[in-house]
Amino acid sequence: MAAVARRLGLAPATLRTWARRYGLGPSEHAAGAHRRYTAQDVERLEAVRRLTLQGLAPGEAARIVLGEPPAAPRAVGAPGRPGGPGGQVLALPGAERVVRGLGRAAMQLDSATVTSTVRAELAAHGVQHTWDHVLRPVLAAVGARWAATGQGVEVEHLLSDCLTAALREAAEGTPAAARPVLLASAPDEQHALPLHALAAALAERRIGSRVLGPAMPAVALSAAVRRTGAAALFLWSQLPGTGGAAAVHALPDTRPPTAVVVGGPGWAPEELPERVGVARDLDEAVALVSRAIGA
Repeated sequence: MAAVARRLGLAPATLRTWARRYGLGPSEHAAGAHRRYTAQDVERLEAVRRLTLQGLAPGEAARIVLGEPPAAPRAVGAPGRPGGPGGQVLALPGAERVVRGLGRAAMQLDSATVTSTVRAELAAHGVQHTWDHVLRPVLAAVGARWAATGQGVEVEHLLSDCLTAALREAAEGTPAAARPVLLASAPDEQHALPLHALAAALAERRIGSRVLGPAMPAVALSAAVRRTGAAALFLWSQLPGTGGAAAVHALPDTRPPTAVVVGGPGWAPEELPERVGVARDLDEAVALVSRAIGA
């Protein structure tokens, strides 16, 4: 399992969750040995991983993959074909000119152009439009290329670094209230870029926030809420297995209460307490946090 997890860029806990919830576990079983992933099993997992990076919930992605021949989901674009996921440009069919330009700059590892493009879009159109219509399409295309070919980690890292810097700039200068808004990734969740997008979007509404970053242990989340008396806490989970409800249940009771909002496809909403708000996108996250603090 560890080798398959490394190949897919997932945590072993995520594979166990996918196996338990969606029937995507190893299918080969030899007498006296652990069950092993076959090539077909890995093919399915790669397809599910690719679809989740494109924005589908893991359960929906699993249903699609398990309902088709294992090789079918791979046909996102032929690896190595110019314009496809394996080529030297990103597959962005029908995208606006600025999106294609950002994709080209990312593939060329041109950090200056990536950063300047994002800054210009944020200034002209605001955070939520830029996130939904410019940044997410490029991030999804980079993820699809990696899922199809195993290439492009350097592109994803550079893009994420540049986007984080630009979004941090957009959020600067907005003072936090006496009871702050805390933004953090769930325990074991390494992705934090959406936190900076939310911080910048809240800043446009003059709502200050404090970004605690990725993989916050449950005990640290509880300590932060207790120490600051936070008005709201937003938790992000991108991958299944990282959005465990235990971290939410472990949060302390505060007076006045801390509103809790979660976002990302890694959560199982049915496992969360009723008081927890579930944001399906950036717009809803901003609305739920704003409502929670009475803004």
